[in-house]
Amino acid sequence: MKRIEGKKDYELIDNRQATPGYKEEKKGEYAALIDRILGYLKVEGRVRITLGGDLVPASGIGASAACAVAIARAVNDEYNLGLGDAEINNAAYEGEVAGSGTPSGIDNTAATYGGFLLFKKNLAGGENKIEVLRVKKPVEIVLGNSGKTALTKQVVDDVRKLRKETNIEPIFHAYDALEKQAVEAIKKENWKEVGMLMDKNQELLEKLTVSGKELEEMIAAARAAGAFGAKLTGTGRGGLVICLTPGKELQDGVARAIEGAGYKTIKTVIGELV
Repeated sequence: MKRIEGKKDYELIDNRQATPGYKEEKKGEYAALIDRILGYLKVEGRVRITLGGDLVPASGIGASAACAVAIARAVNDEYNLGLGDAEINNAAYEGEVAGSGTPSGIDNTAATYGGFLLFKKNLAGGENKIEVLRVKKPVEIVLGNSGKTALTKQVVDDVRKLRKETNIEPIFHAYDALEKQAVEAIKKENWKEVGMLMDKNQELLEKLTVSGKELEEMIAAARAAGAFGAKLTGTGRGGLVICLTPGKELQDGVARAIEGAGYKTIKTVIGELV
């Protein structure tokens, strides 16, 4: 582990087109994230950081993790540090810890490696398990944006409190069982089963109190339009839902349904080619 030094001197220029209120709500998280990454990578002197790109930041899309990875990669390139993906991922995680409290590490890992991933956090410490799941053809998805921003740390703290006060261990056991089934379904590209498992996962997330009215409205619209499955993604209580929509025609139809319910969408594909 590299030494993390004191507060760093930097200028941030954020040119991203974000969900209204996102930048203001997340200002403190980003300041802590950037400071931590620069300290972790031992960056000396004043630096200017410019954020851009076509990823529209919103709760649940992994924008802070994508930002953390991008900054770590930019610093690596600028200072010729020679870091590989694993070290970039570690630096990004340090930023996420500072910004979000106790993140799982999955967001920065997804931003670092891309595609479908099997991620298991090593609760005893040490390296996490990371496996890239490759498919023959990327699959279409729709992201629905609730327009609401939630603070990751607050949601994580609330779930931790719920776990202390209530026996929710069966939910986590059910989650583990779904994960095993989903890995096999993705490897077989059985999208019907993957979608069904996404729906079951959403039920568990609702029990953990991290869902919300806007999210469930989008999910209902997506399912009614034929989505194979739909669930919240990321922090919850706002942010985004992810809808599995194999095929361009289905993707377009589900996007229209969500937009018809009053929400914005992003259409894209997911999956690392074999």
